[in-house]
Amino acid sequence: MQVLKFGGSSVAHSDSIKRICSFLEKKPKGRYAIVVSALGNITDQLIQCGQLASERKNIYKNILEEIEIRHLNIIRELFPITDQSYLISWIKKNINDLESLCDGIFQVEELSKRSLDKIMSFGELSSSFLIAEKLKQSGLDAICKDSRDLIITDSQFGCAQVDFITSNHHIIQFFREKTSKYIVLPGFIGSTLENETTTLGRGGSDYTASILAAAISANILEIWTDVSGMMTANPKIVNQSFPIKEISYEEAMELSHFGAKVIYPPTIQPAMKKHIPIQIKNTFSPLDPGTLIYVRKKTNISQPVTGISGIQNLALLTLEGSGMVGVPGYSKRLFEALSREKINVIFITQSSSEHSITTGIHEMDIIKAKIVIDSEFAQEIHQKCIDPLKIEKDLCIIAVVGDNMKNLHGTSGKMFSSLGRNSINVRAIAQGSTEKNISAVIQKYDFKKALNTLHEVFFESPPKQINLFICGVGKVGSKLLEQIDQQKNYLLEELKLQVRVIGLANSKKMYFNENGINLCQYIDHLNKNGHKMNISDFMEKVWKFNLRNSLFVDNTASEKMAMTYEKFLKNGIGVITCNKIACSSDYDHYKKLKTLSRHFKAPFFFETNVGASLPVISTLNDLINSGDKINKIEAVLSGSLNFIFNHFIGKKSFLEVVKEAQHKGYTEPDPRIDLIGLDVMRKILILARECGAPLELFDIQQQSFLPPSCSNAISIENFYQELHQHRDYFFNIRKKAEKEKKRLRFIARYEKRIASVGLESVQQNHPFYQLEGKDNMVLYNTYRYSEQPLIIKGAGAGSEVTASGVFSDIIKATK
Repeated sequence: MQVLKFGGSSVAHSDSIKRICSFLEKKPKGRYAIVVSALGNITDQLIQCGQLASERKNIYKNILEEIEIRHLNIIRELFPITDQSYLISWIKKNINDLESLCDGIFQVEELSKRSLDKIMSFGELSSSFLIAEKLKQSGLDAICKDSRDLIITDSQFGCAQVDFITSNHHIIQFFREKTSKYIVLPGFIGSTLENETTTLGRGGSDYTASILAAAISANILEIWTDVSGMMTANPKIVNQSFPIKEISYEEAMELSHFGAKVIYPPTIQPAMKKHIPIQIKNTFSPLDPGTLIYVRKKTNISQPVTGISGIQNLALLTLEGSGMVGVPGYSKRLFEALSREKINVIFITQSSSEHSITTGIHEMDIIKAKIVIDSEFAQEIHQKCIDPLKIEKDLCIIAVVGDNMKNLHGTSGKMFSSLGRNSINVRAIAQGSTEKNISAVIQKYDFKKALNTLHEVFFESPPKQINLFICGVGKVGSKLLEQIDQQKNYLLEELKLQVRVIGLANSKKMYFNENGINLCQYIDHLNKNGHKMNISDFMEKVWKFNLRNSLFVDNTASEKMAMTYEKFLKNGIGVITCNKIACSSDYDHYKKLKTLSRHFKAPFFFETNVGASLPVISTLNDLINSGDKINKIEAVLSGSLNFIFNHFIGKKSFLEVVKEAQHKGYTEPDPRIDLIGLDVMRKILILARECGAPLELFDIQQQSFLPPSCSNAISIENFYQELHQHRDYFFNIRKKAEKEKKRLRFIARYEKRIASVGLESVQQNHPFYQLEGKDNMVLYNTYRYSEQPLIIKGAGAGSEVTASGVFSDIIKATK
């Protein structure tokens, strides 16, 4: 014999019921016990009726009318008109009884648990009656049996405890006497020995089916629902979750206890005692394999974790004090006090010193728990042997479950290191003695990120998902987005990285899409769907998303944007920037950013601060980290200035060359930053700091080649006017160098913790002499490279190469 249970979503409307009947007709010959839930959402409506009636709100009658109409419509859709009269009368009679019960509640203004159980029973009684009648009408040998006659419970209304000895006797006797092939029973309900209706708890229809299956020693228990089995994680939170094909009874119990709602936790115990396999199947995709719960003999030792689950709205209660050390009985009294108030304990951990006991309960039980514990330990608290109860709210618990965790080392390390990398703080930890479950209490705010993080670590073979929040979509930013879009398939196939841009902003607008922005249409999204850009609002949105593997990318030259890095790093979000302001700001701020990056394990990469996409900073760090000593750095670090002095030839004026460089995107938006040497000063300052020198920007020795009136220009337009006024001055500088057969180069130097910048004329035998176009060149003279310096040379300016450098840092950060 088989037991089949159909949930509320499987019997939601007439088409669903037709589908079930058709499905049963095609089943092999045999006997079937069919347990059904109420029509979808009916139980919630029934509860609402009782609550409204107790509050003397007449609107409960409208809800009763909706319930009646819904059932009558199903009758009209399922049955020919000649068969409807009896069915309609049955429904109306039960609705009248229900209304009378609610009227009584309305009068006394009180809804007892006993009355509520009676109200809720209507849903399952009605659905089982209609489905049995439909099976009969289809020509099947079917009857309907009231589960209250079979399942006997205590009088703990709302979540009654089953009397298995009496219930099993009734069930066995009934199935021996009845020979019908299809027996339809309402789930969720039972009765006391005094024939008072009880319920088995929300989700109790699963439990009903398991009780029946165990009593009659069924071949299999099939639970038909609206998902294709137990999932590796909640699919509403973790998009990448997938069905678990096979799972042990113990693993299923752990997952259901920690929030896997596909199966009601008590369901597994009766079936497990009799070794009855439980198959979870999808009513709407019956060909899907679903999940088989049984005694697993063969396990995949390379896969330690079977599933990840969690419970939100958790509170931690901590009882602590020096008076507890070495004194027996505190734990017993604590749990007995909670038990008296029917408060379920979800989580327990105790310090080895016996100084404290921490338990996790649902937040809704906080007030009851505090009252009963304060009362129980009133004397000890008064005597200051223990402290008043400590309560922490807004928490949740995540659980990693698997039979094989005990056989494979490093599972807990993998779990906690992955949480740490994503800045998820673990408040408390517990692990069962069987090593099938590791539980951690974290902030409720981090629940979604934690589940996704752990699922990625334990279940997802690459690709690894990277979430970008990008500010600045000008020349560099637009090129970066173009490169990301062009390379997305390569990254996916070769590096196993799925790079998604979640947020974009320019100086006016910001736009977000949690599923990733279409980079072919990002301009339209910004203009049409974007909101007004505000740095605080942008950051708030990033915090709210709270996505794993998040990176903030700054393509701007904004000082305000540079000052946000600290907050991003503190939230565990890596920072990738071509903006030089942060790393060339106060030395203490620079060091703080580096420290925060290490402390919160959030990458902070700024390779493009010096030399665009050239590996200037990474090479320097590699030299230092490998034990080399930096003796001297000589560098042409401004691609814009190198371009200017390489093209300041023939009849071109200095002004014309500067404007050409700006037009090509080689200079900063404000070319004065390049020409007064500030950009180069920032770059050599960053290199000096990476060498360990605690220098400030004002420590850089500057030899300006600009006349004072140019350096002091109040605007870009005024600056250009001054360059024009001093055209002869610049012409003479060039002529002098040409006469000496030298070339002009703006050179940065660092040696013995002294840094300087200035315009120099270099001879033909100097490496800088041959620099062409916008190229940069850096000479590292070190202990190992003392005879010939290590040379890095290449394009050091331009939006495309800078974007590629930022892109390279993004990929580096993913590792």
